[in-house]
Parts: sequence; C-alpha cells; structure tokens
Amino acid sequence: MTQAPVPTGSVSHPELLAVYVNDHLAAAAGGIELVSRMIGVHRGTDREQPLRQLLDELREEKAAITGIAQALDFPVRQYKQVATWVAEKASRAKLNGHLLTRSPSSDLVEFEFLASAVRGKRSGFETLRIAATVDSRIDADLLDRLIRQANRQHDWVTEVRRDVAASVFGGDPSAPDSAADGGNGDDGGGDDSGAGDRQG
Repeated sequence: MTQAPVPTGSVSHPELLAVYVNDHLAAAAGGIELVSRMIGVHRGTDREQPLRQLLDELREEKAAITGIAQALDFPVRQYKQVATWVAEKASRAKLNGHLLTRSPSSDLVEFEFLASAVRGKRSGFETLRIAATVDSRIDADLLDRLIRQANRQHDWVTEVRRDVAASVFGGDPSAPDSAADGGNGDDGGGDDSGAGDRQG
C-alpha cells in the first residue's frame, strides 16, 4: 500500500499547476456557456430543471476553482476563458452539419460533449485533491464534495445521453448496461461513487 505523502505546505511545480488550473477554469467557462444554451433548447421539458441545477453547480465549481487559484497565489488568466467562450460559439455550426438549423442529432452531440466535459472536470478535481495532500492551502473537503457532485452529474448526463441516442436512431437505451454487466461496470468514467444518485 502506498504511504500517504507528508504535507510540505507547497505543491511541486507550481508554475505548471497554475497553467493546469487556468485550463480547467477556461473549460468551466465553456461548459457554463453550453449548458446555458441547452436550457433554452430544452425549456418546458423534463430536462430543463436538471440542466438549471447543473448550471448552478457549474458556476459554483468555477467559483471554487477560482478560490483555489487565489489561495495558491495563482493569476487567473481571463483571456483563456474568453478564448474558450469564442470557440464554443464558433463550434455550434460544426457539431451537426447544419449551419442555420438544428439537426436531429444536435441534442445527442451536445449531451455526448457534456458527458465528456463532466468526466474531464472530475479528473481535474481529483488531480487537485491529490495536490491537497501536500499543500494545506487547497481545500480537500471542498474537492471531495465536488468529486461526488461530478459523479452524480455524470450519472444523469449518461442516462439522458442514452435516451437521446435511442430517440434519434431507435433502439434500447439500456443496452449498454448488459455490456457493463459482463465487464467491470465502468461507463468509461472510473469508479462513480455517486452511482444511483440522479440529477434533479
């Protein structure tokens, strides 16, 4: 069993961690923009309220990571967040092959992208949680909560993504579960300790 590191009061390679944190802040800005737009698309459906909850949580997470950056005396690079916002805007016409209208696959592409984004940001939380074991300025309890929250978000997005895939192409949205039952039960996202705790 690996021995727990002794806290040193400072992370190694802080300049690299500063870049890493800013990259995740930029990704958070893009996620907020995407979910804000998705709320408009799904207004009046049973997906609207869970998306609104997700948006609130994404904003909270972005504020939390900003707070960690400040605690570590890292500069927050706003230009990266602006660049991500512009890229998300520009990608709208490229996602589904329709320039002026939504394709039937638009919802599927967006929920697949969202699922990947949630997995990516959860990895970021886990990396910071590891760093928290050697730097007491990083709030370990906060990161534990954010990891659990990301697990729950991933459960919900995965469920919706499968439902949307079935509505677009036909088929049984529960079919991937049979593959999981024959393997390790992993949906590509690792050990989701929040399994069964759905969004909304």
